[in-house]
Amino acid sequence: MPDPHDRSSAHSHLHHPGRTGHHQCEHASSMSMDAMARDMRNRFFVALVFSTLVMLWSPMATHLFGLHLPVPFGMRADIWMLILSLPVIFYSSTVFFTGAWKALRAHTLDMMVLVSVGIGTGWLYSLYVTCTGGGEVFYEASTMLATFVLLGPWLEMRARSGAGDAVTSLLDLSPPKAVVLHGDTESEVPTSQVRVGDVLLVRPGAKIPVDGTVLDGSGDVDESMVTGESLPVHKKPGSSVIGATINSTGSLRVQATKVGSDTALAQIVALVQQAQSSKAPGQRLADRAAFWLTLVALLGSLTTLVVWLLVGASLSKALLFAITVVVVTCPDALGLATPTAIMVGTGLGANRGVLFKNATALEDAARIDVVVMDKTGTLTKGKPEVTDVVTASGVDTDRVLALAAAVERDSEHPLAKAIVEYAKGHGAQQLSVEDFQNVAGRGARGTVDGHHVLVGNHRLLDTEHIALGELDKHRTAFTDSGHTAVLVAVDGHARAVLALADAPRPTSADAVSALHELGVDVVMLTGDNKGTADRIAADLGIDTVIADVLPEDKADRIAELQHSGKKVAMVGDGVNDAPALARADLGVAIGAGTDVAIQTADVVLMRSDPFAVSTALRIGRGTVHKEHQNLGWAVGYNGIALPIAAGVFAHWGLTMRPEVAAMAMSGSSLIVALNALHLKRLKLPRAPRH
Repeated sequence: MPDPHDRSSAHSHLHHPGRTGHHQCEHASSMSMDAMARDMRNRFFVALVFSTLVMLWSPMATHLFGLHLPVPFGMRADIWMLILSLPVIFYSSTVFFTGAWKALRAHTLDMMVLVSVGIGTGWLYSLYVTCTGGGEVFYEASTMLATFVLLGPWLEMRARSGAGDAVTSLLDLSPPKAVVLHGDTESEVPTSQVRVGDVLLVRPGAKIPVDGTVLDGSGDVDESMVTGESLPVHKKPGSSVIGATINSTGSLRVQATKVGSDTALAQIVALVQQAQSSKAPGQRLADRAAFWLTLVALLGSLTTLVVWLLVGASLSKALLFAITVVVVTCPDALGLATPTAIMVGTGLGANRGVLFKNATALEDAARIDVVVMDKTGTLTKGKPEVTDVVTASGVDTDRVLALAAAVERDSEHPLAKAIVEYAKGHGAQQLSVEDFQNVAGRGARGTVDGHHVLVGNHRLLDTEHIALGELDKHRTAFTDSGHTAVLVAVDGHARAVLALADAPRPTSADAVSALHELGVDVVMLTGDNKGTADRIAADLGIDTVIADVLPEDKADRIAELQHSGKKVAMVGDGVNDAPALARADLGVAIGAGTDVAIQTADVVLMRSDPFAVSTALRIGRGTVHKEHQNLGWAVGYNGIALPIAAGVFAHWGLTMRPEVAAMAMSGSSLIVALNALHLKRLKLPRAPRH
């Protein structure tokens, strides 16, 4: 017998990672879950019909219901029951026999072995009795055992199929047809024929066929089915769009960038299916427990048989107890406990825009007590915004904004774009600039509406010998608080100071608050100076700030937290975050992140919203809680049922027949599956609308 801790032997049979022993049958590898469910249903109903018929002619029916049905063709009752049992044994039960053969050939034990021993022993003993002249037979026990054991996997496969449908049905959201533009000519083609580079026309109310970039037009797109974002997202030229999302308003011309299996939707489904089929640490523990439980069941069955024979029981009675022990201790519920919870948990995450790459990530999320967040692009938008405008006495704010924006409109600098956007948002007049000149490292200058306008830092104004006067104290205050100060001078006089900063995302403060409610500490990790980092942290309510960190040192900071005994999650979006994501106990890539960050992470958030981190941790905790509940039930059930099945309480009239044991075992499996499905009702954090 191999060491049950040897994972090579444990995985060498058809027990697919994360699946129960029911799926060890030979046809599992070539069938979809739906097809397996249909096959198991057919086997179950054949077994149900013929086992019921066997029961009608059995001694049990006579004792319980007083039935005395005539046997057809004048044959003996046991011969007639043998004939009726054949479809159950040679069709319905072959799934168990082939699975047991696979397991034994791989030098391991599982529930398929137990069920096969239970069914086969009872039926072969009955066959021997029938062929040697008749006597007490167990055809009804063997066939009813097969029926009830088949009920468990059929219901389980239906549950697993239903949990997977929530994800795989996303693929059906893609429209079957796409409108491709060739110049001014429109042609409707199957979506599967769209190629990268094709230009597509997406009318209002239509679904976007594939991933792409908007070339022309604007509109609001409903991305809720992919990202979980409830509010429509405005799209304009240059915006990225996701296949299967709905263009609510406006007509868009979209250039296809990803098609087929490369689309975001297909990648989501592949990622979730990978997670649902992966094996979590908790499942490996359950597998080892199932191995030993199978061994205990077989030894317990043999011991029960010997003990009953030694106390003077008949062979048929001793065999009845032995078969019951085998049946009732099938580790079916134990095998179901973890994978059903993992499947539901990953599906729940996908529906909320949280993708777990594997089952281990789901369990790791439950144990996190510190979340480290990169500042730029994660907690903040990653681009500067104007936060304050202070003007000199008697100066009109809108006029200064109009003059500054006119100069900055011709600049490509991010600060310049931020000023232009701010002026536009505040309704400032749009003016034109003449004689525009960019001054490297200092700002820009130009003539606007007949005025000489400077926009830049204090060094730019120093070159013109312009004194800041009363604005100097505001510039200093903004700089000390971590803002970037931009000065505006008009005709040789300082007129305004604009404070710019990388603004927090609208949900960042709520994200920190939600993590605190879960009892999780939040750390900001950034390469920015401490002044800037402290300002953002104070606004968001963050516990700890680690600033002035070089990109190559971020992973070391994660390691320091881990060495203090913390389970650390790292949330980031950039290439320089990848080493830290890999070093953390749980790496979380935010949706707008780079491909490198997403590939390194364990969890991917489909939208650029740090609030989803609390959702990921809550799903992880809920899933692990269900796993523990299921494992507790499975172990407790076996602890109670085993002595009853062995006949320990027979003196007091408390016994159990094999068919009743099969019913109890199937009921236990059903309870575990339904408990896992209840995870769908998990209460998840909700971000306030902004």
